[in-house]
Parts: sequence; structure tokens; C-alpha cells
Amino acid sequence: MPELWVAQLGSVPYTEGLALQQELRERRRAGELPDLLLVLEHPPVYSKGRRTELTDLPMGDDWYVERGIEVCETDRGGRVTYHGPGQLVAYPVMQVERVADFVHTMENAIVAALGDEGIASEPREHPHTGIWAGDSKIASIGVRVSGGVSTHGLAVNVDNDLTPFEWIVPCGIDHVRMTSIANETARTRSLPCFRKRMAWRFAEAFGRRQRLVSERRLLERIPVAA
Repeated sequence: MPELWVAQLGSVPYTEGLALQQELRERRRAGELPDLLLVLEHPPVYSKGRRTELTDLPMGDDWYVERGIEVCETDRGGRVTYHGPGQLVAYPVMQVERVADFVHTMENAIVAALGDEGIASEPREHPHTGIWAGDSKIASIGVRVSGGVSTHGLAVNVDNDLTPFEWIVPCGIDHVRMTSIANETARTRSLPCFRKRMAWRFAEAFGRRQRLVSERRLLERIPVAA
């Protein structure tokens, strides 16, 4: 069974995480790294996808920055979403043949991980994309595949503050209600356990054996067979 390298990185500023993905993507293309998954959190940030419209951030960028939320442009698909402490973010840097199959497999992994928490959920199609628990959205997916290798990925609300979602049009869906694992289960402080569960379910969904590695190991210039 092929390996999936998994790096648990803690809290990483959004722009640093983006730069790290871009470096690892080039090294994955060159065959210097196997497929890998970065698992982390971000300080408060709104990330704009390529289809973001002005009305998605109705208060204007400066208003959000004044409230301590960074606003960043990205090259991923989709529209605007929010990341913050207590939310699990996972970025797969993997070779991809069919984008639709890749996304569906990620959806299955999220549904399985939420099921382990006792939460029934399901993916939905455009325009109500992402993973939903009943009538509320609990997870988002937005990817970019360039040169056959993916960046960006998924975000699951675990025990994060959901208020910043109310200040935007998340993922371009008007009047969407967001939820989290904490809301759905009445449990708190579950992120440390869930990030391990999510990584395990992700590796399982893709038929990989998980191997935990450090960020230092990712950045070492040692060729690795694909």
C-alpha cells in the first residue's frame, strides 16, 4: 500500500501556508516527495477563490481587517470562505488524474470522519457545495490542480467561532447557516482528536498508509520515490 505523508503543523498564517503548498507542489511534480497531507489551523482569515464577487464581502476588506481578520486572494476554485482557530484545515499535495473523483473521495473522507463523531452528514452539489449536517454546512472543499498536482483542500468546523461566517456570503451561498462539531455534539475541545481522525480517514479513503512526518522532513532535499 503506498504511503501518504501527513504533517501536523499547528497554527500557520495563511500566506505562509500558501507558500509552503506551492513549494511542495513543485517538489511533488519533480518526484522529490510522495503524496502528502498538511493538517493545520489558520489565524482568522477570509480567503477569496477565483469566483469571489464583491458582494461576497459586503462590508469591504478594510472593515474585516479592522476586526482582526486578514483578507487574502488565492488561486483555488470557489468563492470566499473563512478560516480561524478551532477549524481543521487540510491541504493535500497529491498527484491527481480526475479532479471530480479526487473531490468526491475527499467528501467521503469528511463524511466518514464526522460519522466517527456521531454526526450524520452528506455532500451536496452546486450551488450548495460542501458537506452538510442537516440544513447547516459544516465543511467546505476548494482545490486547485496544476500540472497534475493539487493544492488547497478542505476545512471542517470543529470548535471555532462561527460569527465571522455571518459577515460574508460563505462560498457564495446566500443565507447559509454554518455549524460545527461542537454545535452538533455539545462537546468542546475536540480539535486535537479530530485532526488525527480526519487524517486517518483521508488516508483510508485514498487507499494509503499514513506516515507521520515533520515539517523539517518535508523540506529536506532528499529525493523520494513516488
